[in-house]
Amino acid sequence: MTLPAQVASVRRALRRMVTRRLSERTSRPFSQLLALKFIAEGGVLTQAALAEHLAMDAPAVSRLVERLVSDGLVKRGAGENRRCVRLQATETAQSELAVLNEAVQWVDNEAGRHLTPAEMQELKRLLDKLRNGLAQGQEAVQEVYDEPVEEPR
Repeated sequence: MTLPAQVASVRRALRRMVTRRLSERTSRPFSQLLALKFIAEGGVLTQAALAEHLAMDAPAVSRLVERLVSDGLVKRGAGENRRCVRLQATETAQSELAVLNEAVQWVDNEAGRHLTPAEMQELKRLLDKLRNGLAQGQEAVQEVYDEPVEEPR
């Protein structure tokens, strides 16, 4: 099995476990909780950034954010300009985030049942190394595409 196939398979299994655990504790969909987490951590402040993090299209993210706003979990604020809206988690969101954190920790513990602590630590180290290396590779590719092209004379 190729690396992409293995990673995709493990990702699906982990997502199923998280979703099952969450369904026992909340009726809120995993995608909403994940969006809420990104917003609460402060790394995602706009709907465009959230769409990129969630790998979702803009209309779907707009509907997702609207639901979080109407449920009182997220509020919109003034952004860098009139077209940009800044997202911020509310205090009410903390209980939902606690449910997500517990489910993720539970899945981490369940995964750890199949690996020794040293193997788990090594797996996390290797995944971080691979993610960082691939991200650097993407940045290098983007730089090539961003370089101005000289027109022939």
